[in-house]
Amino acid sequence: MSATLIPETGSSTASAMRRNFWRGVWRVMRRKPSRMAGVVILAGFILMAVVGPMILPEHLPTNPNALTQPPSWEHWFGTDPQGRDVTALVIKGSRYVLLTAAVTALITVVVGTAIGLYSGFKRGRWDTVLMRLTDMKLTIPGLPLLLVLATVWQFGSPIQMGLVLGLLGWGGVARAVRSQTLSLRERGFIEAARGLGLSTTHIIGKELLPSMAPYIAMNMLISVTGAVYSQVGLFFLGVLPYESDNWGVMLNLAVFQAGAMITPSALGYLLAPLLAILLLTLGIVLVVDAMDEIFNPRLREE
Repeated sequence: MSATLIPETGSSTASAMRRNFWRGVWRVMRRKPSRMAGVVILAGFILMAVVGPMILPEHLPTNPNALTQPPSWEHWFGTDPQGRDVTALVIKGSRYVLLTAAVTALITVVVGTAIGLYSGFKRGRWDTVLMRLTDMKLTIPGLPLLLVLATVWQFGSPIQMGLVLGLLGWGGVARAVRSQTLSLRERGFIEAARGLGLSTTHIIGKELLPSMAPYIAMNMLISVTGAVYSQVGLFFLGVLPYESDNWGVMLNLAVFQAGAMITPSALGYLLAPLLAILLLTLGIVLVVDAMDEIFNPRLREE
């Protein structure tokens, strides 16, 4: 009696594809130890932002007998002018910084990708309208506008800050995605999809978007670094309300209040947020290095 072959269902096929994809990702990350280091760094910052403020007290204890102390075993980066532990301040400030960066990156990539994909694929009147809108957006100076907005909007919430930064930063992504779309729309698989009478939504969502996944993912990670620099810069300039658990405020107070540029005992107060920013940027750069290989099956198999 011959065995009956049961055809593989769509769900099992999709499950197998997901397993193969994650195996490929694991191989790519193991190929270079630096990539794994990048993942560990990013995971560490995310864990610090989520768990750190939950463990630490809402108001860090002050110590009048340990004002602006240099690094020691008890305080790894010293204390601030109020006697608070600098390391704890960095941990508490990570939530605002990373949440703002995540919201900024999400809005920047979603809005920019949607406009760029639709504009590049449809061409014609829609392309003209959307690109003129994008050009107008690109002509708006970001920093002066943020300075003006800061006078009427306090940005007390990282969601608010991320929303504004995201709406100010999508123009470059839209332009870049449109260029990529113009190149891809003439490829054979897009022509075949058009010939089959597939809808614009299907072609953009199922054909174009997956082909641009590595580019979009890299832009999202790069937007994170841009958002970190923007918000920290605004707090450092003192145009936003002081929040002691923000890295930009720490830099401002370290330079202009603790005199870290001329006082050796306050140097740890300045270096701690700077090292956090540099380490976060390093982690993102190392992960971006693996993005193209992760999303390109040919490179994964080499």
